[in-house]
Amino acid sequence: MSRPVDAVIFDWGGTLTPWHTVDMPEQWRVYAREIHGIPIGSPDVPAEDLAAAHDLAERLLAVESDAWARGRQEHSSARIETILAEAGLDPGHDRAHLALAAYEGFWEPHTWTDPQVRPVWEGLHERGVRVGVLSNTIWSRAYHRRIFERDKVLDLIDADVYSSEIGHVKPHPEAFRIACAAVGVQPARAVYVGDRLYEDVHGPQQVGMRAIWVPHSDLPSSQVVDVDAVPDARAHELLDILGIIDRWQGHGTDDVV
Repeated sequence: MSRPVDAVIFDWGGTLTPWHTVDMPEQWRVYAREIHGIPIGSPDVPAEDLAAAHDLAERLLAVESDAWARGRQEHSSARIETILAEAGLDPGHDRAHLALAAYEGFWEPHTWTDPQVRPVWEGLHERGVRVGVLSNTIWSRAYHRRIFERDKVLDLIDADVYSSEIGHVKPHPEAFRIACAAVGVQPARAVYVGDRLYEDVHGPQQVGMRAIWVPHSDLPSSQVVDVDAVPDARAHELLDILGIIDRWQGHGTDDVV
C-alpha cells in the first residue's frame, strides 16, 4: 500500500555537497598558524613558533577525531567551540576570530552545493513535498545557513537541524524525530537521503522513515560502521530522487532501484 511522502530530509556533507577527499590535518594547521600569527609561506618564522603551531594543530586534530569517534560509538554531538576549549584554547584569544576565518576559508572550496540541489528541491516543492536538512556537524547553524545562502538555495529549505545544536548525532533516533518535527511531518511520511549506510539508512529506518541511499562517497575506513541496512531506494545522482518520490507517491512501490 502506498505511503504518501510529505517531506524529504537531506544529509549535507557528501550528499548535498559532492564527495571529495579533504586534507583533514590541514584545516587545523591553517587555524594554528593564524593563532600564532605565522604568515603562509614565510621563511623567517622562529622555530619555537612553528613548533607551537604544529603542537596546537595536532591537539586540535586529536580532539576532533575523538569527538567524531564518540559520535559513532555513543551518538553524542560536539561543537567547534568545545573542540577548541578541549584543545586548551582561550575563546578570548585576540587572534581567535582571525583563526576561525582562516579555518572557514580553508573549508570554502569543499562546501559548494551540488548544482542538482536547486532543481531537486524546486521539484519537491512543486509536488507539495517539504524539504529539510539534518547534518552531523561541529559547525554552527549560522555557518551552514551562510553556505546555503551563498549557493542560493537557502530559500528552498523548510527546516534545518544540525547535530551541534541538539546533543545527538545520526544514527540516534532522536535526531531524526527532531528533524521530522522541525519540518512538521510524522516519520512514516518522511524520507531521508544520505550517503552513509549506518547514519543515513539504518538511522532513519529506526523511526519508520524510508531511506534513499546516494552511494557515491569514498568513505575512509575509520568512518565506516558495519551495519545490516538495506536502503528503500538508491539514487545515483540527486535528480533521481524526483523519480523515486513520484513512484512512491503514485504507485506505492518500495522496491530498491
